[in-house]
Amino acid sequence: MTKLMNRIVRPAVLALALGSLVVAPTMAQGNVTANILQMFNASVTGSYMAGQQALQDLRTDEAARYFMMAAQQDWDNPVLVERAFIGFAADGQIGQAASTAKHLLDLDPTNELAQLVVATEALKERRYGAADTMLSKIGQDSFTAITGGILRAWALVGDNRGAEADAVLDKLGQGGLADFLVFHRALMAEASGDTKRAIQLAGKAFDTEPFVARIVEVYARILANAGRFDEAKEAIAQFENQGLSHPVVTIVKEAVDAGQKPGIFAANVQVGAAEMFHGIGVALARDGSLDLSLVFLRLGLYLDPNADVISLALGQLLDSADQHVAANKVYEGVPPTSAMKPTAVVRIATNLDNMGDRPEALRRLGNIVATQPDDLDAVSVLGDLLRYDEQYVKAADAYTKALELSGGESPADWRFYYVRGISYERAKEWPKAEADFLKALKLNPDQPQVLNYLGYSWIDQDMNLEPALEMIEKAVAAVPQDGYIVDSLGWAFYKMDRIDEAVTTLEQAVQLRPNDAEINDHLGDAYWKAGRQLEARFQWNIAASVDEVGNVKERVAPKLADGLTEENATE
Repeated sequence: MTKLMNRIVRPAVLALALGSLVVAPTMAQGNVTANILQMFNASVTGSYMAGQQALQDLRTDEAARYFMMAAQQDWDNPVLVERAFIGFAADGQIGQAASTAKHLLDLDPTNELAQLVVATEALKERRYGAADTMLSKIGQDSFTAITGGILRAWALVGDNRGAEADAVLDKLGQGGLADFLVFHRALMAEASGDTKRAIQLAGKAFDTEPFVARIVEVYARILANAGRFDEAKEAIAQFENQGLSHPVVTIVKEAVDAGQKPGIFAANVQVGAAEMFHGIGVALARDGSLDLSLVFLRLGLYLDPNADVISLALGQLLDSADQHVAANKVYEGVPPTSAMKPTAVVRIATNLDNMGDRPEALRRLGNIVATQPDDLDAVSVLGDLLRYDEQYVKAADAYTKALELSGGESPADWRFYYVRGISYERAKEWPKAEADFLKALKLNPDQPQVLNYLGYSWIDQDMNLEPALEMIEKAVAAVPQDGYIVDSLGWAFYKMDRIDEAVTTLEQAVQLRPNDAEINDHLGDAYWKAGRQLEARFQWNIAASVDEVGNVKERVAPKLADGLTEENATE
């Protein structure tokens, strides 16, 4: 899907796709908005602007309400009706969105997103001919048209017009989408009962993207359903050998290992079309088009309410906008019998922590781990929350359990060693911490966070100074805009008495992180050593003023009184 976005979601195409959506305004867009608002009365303007802000924040229930309030006062204004329709779609009120979209098409017959939603409603109701007719009106030069083309192919499959569906996809493929369309061709072949072609196409998709969970799941399903269990096992093993796992793959693996057919994925046209909206919606979110992504994910869930993977993607999108209450509502809707339920509960707990209720978050995660001790995601997040709560010994124990579950030798396992190393270091168990950081680097030699943490720890303890400096320099080269890592380099120069380099580097770190107390304190020390005492005191004052915890303020107090001495120097 990322390849798809790289190919077709470029500024010109994306502008067409988002023409009917609320996005962060440019200066030109702001002028257009100002001109539009001049046509509205004060009440309409207030509702419109409130809806704009709500949709930008992904507060979709409020966006739908405000836009509808505005539209009801001028029901023949296509701008207002369009916003109301989008608000309803983003909030998952697809029936209301389709109804409003039909009115919008009376006012503006060329609105492609409205055509797409009305056609989706028709496909949901198995009115495939009506969906085909509506989608055939969409042009070929926009992102919505590409989506509509795939949806039209699904409608044609539902209408038993497979040859016409192929022709539609062939035309889309000429625009550079052939590789992306292979997966959907496989699903269409499966839904049509053409197992041989489904295997061929799914295998081609798998060869291109062997580490995408959904593709692995579908390919293994089709193989196993055809009795080709060994090939299904091989596909899953190739995925898992990279240290990857996903509940949808695990479900198929359990069936395959038991010699059972896991059942087809695209049991009907609605499921297949829902997966199209899911895949493209996720890709749009990665591209930064959150509002359009939200609409697409809602349409996918409307077509297949049992698609818990879409629910998780939808919740994650809401989480990205800090709409944790709305996200948890989505997660709570995942049924207890779903393989995705543990993941949903883990995310609920994470959100509770983000909303300030860490005790409840820890309680829920503890319950999951107690009932499902092999849930790697739950164990990992439990370790993270314990670490954030400064329960470092318990956090280290959780990460140890995670390493037991993962095997501890996969390239992806570097993170468990890294965070366990942090936990050991904070718990004053440095030998264990050092061993974990070194193991993390063995698995991922260029990881800048690990290079920085170990290098800084060595510098802070006045040990292995030259290797530590090399590590930190390597980390800075990888992420030169990370103020914390640049600070580590400056502090390394300071500890090695390379004061001029320390000052220059720490000044750069302060520019990157001007409100960080530790970095300002470090720069103050470097200024003092460089003989710039007034600047040092100024920097210490800043450090004290921005310190929210109090540790740095306490540390700089004697420096402000007596200057930098051996007794009060920063360790």
